[in-house]
Amino acid sequence: MTMKSSSLSEPLVSLFFLLLRKLAGRRHHRARMAVTTKPSPPPPPLLTLDMLHGQTLVVDVEAWILRPPVSAFPYFMLVAVEAGGFLRGLLLLLLYPLMFVLPGDGARARAMATVALVGLEEKEVARVGRAVLPKFFMEATAAEGVAVVQAAARVVAVSATFPRVMVDGFLKEYVGVDAVVGPEVRSVGGVLAGLMDEEDAAEMAAKTLRALFGDELEVAGKKGAVGLVGPASSGRVHCLFSPYYCKETFAVSEADTRGWRPLPRDKYPRPLVFHDGRLAFAPMPPAALAMYTFLPFGIALVVFRTIAFSFLPYRVCFPVGALTGMHYRLVAGHVPTVRQGRGEGGGGRLYVCNHRTLLDPIIVAAALGKPVTAVTYSLSPVSELIAPIRTARLTRDREKDQRNMAAVLARGDLVVCPEGTTCREEYLLRLSPLFAELGVDVNPVALDTRVGMFYGTSTKPGAKWMDPFYFMMNPRPAYRVEFLPRAATTPADNGGRGDSIDVANRVQRELGEALGFELTGLTRKDKYMTLAGNEGVVPTAPKKH
Repeated sequence: MTMKSSSLSEPLVSLFFLLLRKLAGRRHHRARMAVTTKPSPPPPPLLTLDMLHGQTLVVDVEAWILRPPVSAFPYFMLVAVEAGGFLRGLLLLLLYPLMFVLPGDGARARAMATVALVGLEEKEVARVGRAVLPKFFMEATAAEGVAVVQAAARVVAVSATFPRVMVDGFLKEYVGVDAVVGPEVRSVGGVLAGLMDEEDAAEMAAKTLRALFGDELEVAGKKGAVGLVGPASSGRVHCLFSPYYCKETFAVSEADTRGWRPLPRDKYPRPLVFHDGRLAFAPMPPAALAMYTFLPFGIALVVFRTIAFSFLPYRVCFPVGALTGMHYRLVAGHVPTVRQGRGEGGGGRLYVCNHRTLLDPIIVAAALGKPVTAVTYSLSPVSELIAPIRTARLTRDREKDQRNMAAVLARGDLVVCPEGTTCREEYLLRLSPLFAELGVDVNPVALDTRVGMFYGTSTKPGAKWMDPFYFMMNPRPAYRVEFLPRAATTPADNGGRGDSIDVANRVQRELGEALGFELTGLTRKDKYMTLAGNEGVVPTAPKKH
């Protein structure tokens, strides 16, 4: 029995050792193969800012300047709404889901461009690209991309998604590039008719670059540009990134861009003081759908809030407004009361405030709980009709305006906004010193507003009468009011009336400190030249002789 058992176990033991030898052989073979495998090639050199000094740079906008992921929809939606109206924006929103059947991002971008641009006036689309889109593009700009652009001597920005008319103002004025290349739009009689073919657009891009740089972008020895492209998976390779133009090309990966930071506002190459447009948010598809769903309710809010501010007593209009979502905050401080009496000389008080919306004087009157008169250079007939306070027009004739303001002030309280125009951002424009020449002390009033859906200001001709309605159409608009200590126009140190310019500058500093706003020397003319291409002067009727 013992010998029989031993004879049965021997084949099993032999099989076990045979398997061990084969496994050992495989491990040895793998180890030998690992040793004999050729080493992987070294990684390509990393791009550093020092490598770009003195260089001409050709940079992919979507890959290097804008933070990923880059969605083209909100920018085409902005153009559709601001240049074409809310109906065109609604059409783009309804057609957007159908565009996903198109192959690739490029085809979807061309479809969105067709819906958003075709049939619009070329000058109006250019205005939106210059005055509206830079704010939203800057909010999506990568700090790392701007650092790369600033390191190079000259930069050519190439966009494969956005037509050049949409990004030209943003890239040249706020990023600092020298030339912009992108899809071109055909124009017939000043009206956009569709995108050009890629070959025609490439030929136009080459002509543009030759006109700007001559032959400097062509490779000749060590000459040529440095190209910065996106990931290979993006599928976007513009002809300007070919060896004919670029002696060296660097590609950024999706992993590299995940940690890119948004560009802080204080690091903008050019401060964004002015911008235009009605939409106060980036209209991604869900947000745009929410806006169109809210619009019927918003119109009802406008009607109710307008009636409340026009006909209800001051002491109840704010509580009624709060029931509809309007937020109002009066900062405790130097709030004049009726019991404190009238101004010096028996006249009214002079209130000087910064200018946020056309509702500023009405908000000041409600905070005081008594009627005031507001002076303005230009006010639409509709705004004058529904205004619950008295208004007085200025003529831009300095002596005449001074006499009119003095006459109004002798009859009651007067509210002036010496900036001359509204400013949305946290900046204060230069104050006109006319108010300081009236010879009375001024009561500075610091105002601030917050909106979430619509801006209540505009420079677009024929649209300013809608400004207060758009502000009140917001779901939760907010106003902050702070009355500052009275500022004397007759300093005690020199015993006479202070220089009007010094008084205006002092009031501007006090308003800036209370609000935390940055002071500027910009004026109404600067704003309208930036946004509308004119000086913002409202034509007046000719004088009768």
